[in-house]
Amino acid sequence: MSKLHALATAFLLGMLAAVQPANAELNIIIDSPVIEPMPFAIPDFVDEGGAGDYAQNISRVVAADLAGTGLFREIPREAHISRVTSFDAPIAYNDWQAINAQALITGAVQASGDRIVVKFYLFDVFTGQPLGEGLQFAGTPGTWRRMAHKVADAVYSRITGEGGYFDSRVVYVAESGPKNQRQKRLAVMDYDGANTSYLTDSSSIVLAPRFSPTGGQILFTSYASGFPQIYLMDVGSLGVRALEQQDGTMTFAPRFSPDGGTIVFSLERGGNTDIYAMDVNGGGLRQLTNAPSIETAPSFSPDGSQIVFESDRSGNQQLYIMPAGGGEARRLSGGQGRYGTPVWSPRGDMVAFTKQNQGRFHIGVMRVDGSEERLLTSSFLDEGPTWAPNGRVIMFTRESAGAGGSAQLFSVDITGRNLRQITTEGAASDPAWSPLLK
Repeated sequence: MSKLHALATAFLLGMLAAVQPANAELNIIIDSPVIEPMPFAIPDFVDEGGAGDYAQNISRVVAADLAGTGLFREIPREAHISRVTSFDAPIAYNDWQAINAQALITGAVQASGDRIVVKFYLFDVFTGQPLGEGLQFAGTPGTWRRMAHKVADAVYSRITGEGGYFDSRVVYVAESGPKNQRQKRLAVMDYDGANTSYLTDSSSIVLAPRFSPTGGQILFTSYASGFPQIYLMDVGSLGVRALEQQDGTMTFAPRFSPDGGTIVFSLERGGNTDIYAMDVNGGGLRQLTNAPSIETAPSFSPDGSQIVFESDRSGNQQLYIMPAGGGEARRLSGGQGRYGTPVWSPRGDMVAFTKQNQGRFHIGVMRVDGSEERLLTSSFLDEGPTWAPNGRVIMFTRESAGAGGSAQLFSVDITGRNLRQITTEGAASDPAWSPLLK
């Protein structure tokens, strides 16, 4: 394991760590009361022909991706001693050691016509060695940000040993208008809030969008018919169709199965709400719960064998797990307060949830056996967690109090560190993370 890898792994495990002085062996001090982000340097990428502003812009996005994790700290470019003017030039390790850089990222960009090529190296400064092979990505001018995210994902993965999450998108509900007359439409953006586009207009209320496992489809709930009903959208064509439902029922809170072939959701009929499943083509409706309580917010385990959901069968909202085909459920949550909106981690080891207790709302996580509950946030209203593709970061909705309050998107590490607001064009709620893009 490299020194860079060791430091990052300690952070991701939620340990309190620190690094010894730069001229010493890079060791992890577990009992330190603080964690120091890893210093890295990333000079502007070299323009190898026709790149224009792309070279600088790509390096800036890579730097923002890494620094935004809270795991890394960029050394300002004005502090750099060496100037990288050629992609293949020897690295002056002493110059980077002198400014205490532990990781160095160099790159180059070439543009010609409708094609851009980005290549990069990652170096461990104190061993004086590259960390892995150099890589390159190619795309069109319109995808330059994606290529930057791909570089950042590769750097992040090499240092931490974890999967990346920067090259992903988030679908959410874009909100406008006064709090008591909100207009809502579906929007999609890069994970960091860039490249927003709108998928629906605001003619009807939309709620709870969810990506398919491939990212090619989106499920959501709409009031276009006057009552809540589930719709399926093709992301490429924006074509929408309502899923088959029976007269006198309302459907909501949909999610895909891990293989994308099944949809699980809540169906209300005659004042009673249970969980149902159907094939993604709309057939094969089957009931999974049958109780006088309200059963909703189902979410599959990554292997598709189980479903976590919320129910008030015990007298207030709690979390339960049942087999994917229905059957006896076991209670998952055991603390004080009310639990809802559970979402299974992509890793399969945790469930994220919303908790309401003593007048405050929290985003929390717990093990799938109900142990190790940990509250990550606390505010007037935090709700609706969604996992990053690597299972290390959670995005959620935070709404401020009062008549002028509005909803915004935030993210937090599963350790509870690095709470950050995601910049959107207006008020935003109900985020759902896509898988890594292909």
